[in-house]
Amino acid sequence: MGFKFGHRYTNKLEKFINGLISTIGSVGSLIIHTILFILAWLFTDFLFLTTVVSLEAIYLSILIQLSVNLQAKKLQSIQEDVEGIQEDVEGIQEDVEEINEDEEDDDDDDESIKEIKLTMDEVQKTLGKLMKEVIELKKKQK
Repeated sequence: MGFKFGHRYTNKLEKFINGLISTIGSVGSLIIHTILFILAWLFTDFLFLTTVVSLEAIYLSILIQLSVNLQAKKLQSIQEDVEGIQEDVEGIQEDVEEINEDEEDDDDDDESIKEIKLTMDEVQKTLGKLMKEVIELKKKQK
């Protein structure tokens, strides 16, 4: 369990952490850290260098875990959206089935049924794309 902040503070904190993670995970950061470690190795004692590297490793592991947690939170939100869309599609399918049954009784509704079928097909295609994206995001998270 983590600390609970107000919604306003959480968004700012997440933005700050995402920026920090992006900066630390860059090539420039790698070059700077390499240079600093070489200089520290040349001009300071080994105990100081070991302490600095250990502290940095602790903070980097915390940032990695924060990044994983944020990605999991985003994936959960996407999954909830997909489930909601899936429920909507199921509802539309039931409506279309009812309309198909009513179609036998009334041929005047052919145009509206075609529109609903087209809409349902589009929703199903979109749902399929979203499911693929969720699967890809889950693979990337691992």
